[in-house]
Amino acid sequence: MKLQFLGATRQVTGSRYCLHADGHKVMVDCGMYQERSYLDRNWAQSPIRPREIDALLLTHAHVDHCGLAPKLVREGFRGEIITTDASAELVELILRDSAKIQMEDAEYKRKRHKKEGRKGRHPVEPLFTTRHVDQTLKLLKPVPYDEIIRINDDISAVFHDAGHILGSAMVELRAGHDDQARRILFSGDIGQTDKPLVRDPTKVTEADYVVMESTYGDREHEDHGDVDTQLADIINSTVAAGGNVVMPTFAIERSQEVIYHLSLLMHEGRIPELPVFLDSPMAVDATDIFRRYRRHFDDETWQLIAAGGAPLRFPSLQMVRSVEQSKAINTQKGPAIIMSTSGMCTAGRIKFHLRKNITREECTILFVGYQAAGTLGRHIVNGAGSVRIHGRNLPVRASVRQIHGFSGHADRPALLRWLNHFEQPPREIFLTHGDEDSALSLSAEIEKMPGWKVSVPEYQQTIDLD
Repeated sequence: MKLQFLGATRQVTGSRYCLHADGHKVMVDCGMYQERSYLDRNWAQSPIRPREIDALLLTHAHVDHCGLAPKLVREGFRGEIITTDASAELVELILRDSAKIQMEDAEYKRKRHKKEGRKGRHPVEPLFTTRHVDQTLKLLKPVPYDEIIRINDDISAVFHDAGHILGSAMVELRAGHDDQARRILFSGDIGQTDKPLVRDPTKVTEADYVVMESTYGDREHEDHGDVDTQLADIINSTVAAGGNVVMPTFAIERSQEVIYHLSLLMHEGRIPELPVFLDSPMAVDATDIFRRYRRHFDDETWQLIAAGGAPLRFPSLQMVRSVEQSKAINTQKGPAIIMSTSGMCTAGRIKFHLRKNITREECTILFVGYQAAGTLGRHIVNGAGSVRIHGRNLPVRASVRQIHGFSGHADRPALLRWLNHFEQPPREIFLTHGDEDSALSLSAEIEKMPGWKVSVPEYQQTIDLD
């Protein structure tokens, strides 16, 4: 039995792993790389022949976990793609949106390169098209939480709630028979406890091996007060200056969580009822899916609903779908809150809003999500004096703020608490989905726990289990 690490190794995005057991190959996640220094991997041929893969299991519907599934299908994969029921609907949204963005960006680059007489680093073509997404969706198999799913005679899976986004899961693979059977747990992205909308992460008590995320493995989330107070202060100061608050958001979970908080703040009169634009067709559709899958909400949200509240609606919220509506946002007068994807500013409509507002001193660029190394978002957060957007160098004059309380990832203390629920140490912990410093720092902390073995795999490393 072997475990191959094909992504998110000593960096954050591109989550992908493959279990080799009894002649079978089962892949967990097939994510897209978003850091600039790793983009070449998106274009590389799959290191495992796609037709040899029995099944692909997706932990959740973020692009760094599912974004290359259509490329895998394009290369020949024909097995089932298994994920939770809510994730199945969200995966469709994110893959269709990703294909559309790639096709639009390829056309835009093609025209720009022709005009400038140069060639880019990567092929001026999409990784996959909407046709490949259609083929991928036919392979989707939605499954419930906490039920044993038989993949073949030797391998089964159970999906546990990860508390990260709607439908997110920890995937437990059970491989082998009798005394040779092993449980390999893939944590996916472990959420924080006591977050609105979604339930808390499942407390797992046993596994032989654990592939665990380490995004915040080297630090605690900064405590600058509660999220509502931080959000209200930033919005009110920006409104007083006459500027816009531009928020790069992830279409799934983060957008809905921000809407939840804005709704409460406006209802309580802590911020004015100014226009709030959710400028992302995918985020708009995702919000509709959240409303349909209310059965996955946590108790706190159900209490709000029972009291007559509408956690994902308020009068000044405007759902923006069309390109014309998106362009009109930047012609409107008066302060506004502009939420748009992508969350790390790597592509999509957010770049147009940044281009319009980042040079204005009265505006605020507010980050409410993790910014991976090498992304445009990370450059802005790190205090870059200028950034390159759509081929133009723009000075950063807007205020740049970040609220960490929105993070959908557990920090180091929370990750260690999650591990402490195991009744006995697994045979080995493999730390992935974190920058190298984060993973190594968390590894050092786990090694202090008696009886725990931990390692930080390298890209494409294969490890023999047993």
